[in-house]
This record gives sequence, structure tokens and C-alpha cells, in this order.
Amino acid sequence: MMYHTPEEKAEFAESMERRLKQFLLRCIQVFRKLPDSYEAQHFGKQLVRSSSSVASNYRAVRRSRSQNEFFAKLSITVEELDESVFWLEMLVFTDIIAADRLSDLLDEGQQLLKILSKSRSNTK
Repeated sequence: MMYHTPEEKAEFAESMERRLKQFLLRCIQVFRKLPDSYEAQHFGKQLVRSSSSVASNYRAVRRSRSQNEFFAKLSITVEELDESVFWLEMLVFTDIIAADRLSDLLDEGQQLLKILSKSRSNTK
């Protein structure tokens, strides 16, 4: 997507930040409902760690001081988002959570990953 004005670019960034914070909140809600088994707690803690890193690193992307810093922070954001999707997939793969309960959250994670990956490739 091409932005024609600084306002459009700012609106996109605000929208992405909101979506990433909402993604984090939803991941926390998943964690809070997990069983007490070792693997469920391990996967859940990794999910909370990576999804919180996504939101905080995207905030850093928005405050980057150079194109190189922007690319580096955005790369971290993409990597952490991909890891978050992985942990959600593992919760399903190991039958800790039914696939239908996480399908919307997984879809949102994949959509965000595509958008941010495209933004990163446009930065090169």
C-alpha cells in the first residue's frame, strides 16, 4: 500500500499499533485460560513474551531515528510475531486448545504478519 500523505501514513501506523496491542491482549486472555500442565504453561508464557515483544517493538519502529533503525526494529517485530503465531499453533498441535477456539486469533496473527512483512520488504 502506498501512502500519499503523512496523515495516511500516521493513520496506518496508529491502526497497526492498535491491532498489535489487541493481539497481545487476546494472547494474554488465552494464557489465562490455559490448564496448569507444564507444557501448557510453558507454551503460554512463551506466547505472552513474544506477543508483548511484538507490541513493544512496533512502538519502537514508530519512533525510529533512521531508515536502518526502522528496518531493524521492524525485522524484530516480524520475527516476534511469527514466533507468537508458532506458539498459538503449538497450543493447537499438542491438543491443549481446540483449533476452532484459536482460529480467529491465528488468522489475525497471519494477517498482521503479512502486512508487516510487506512493509519490511518495501523498506529495503
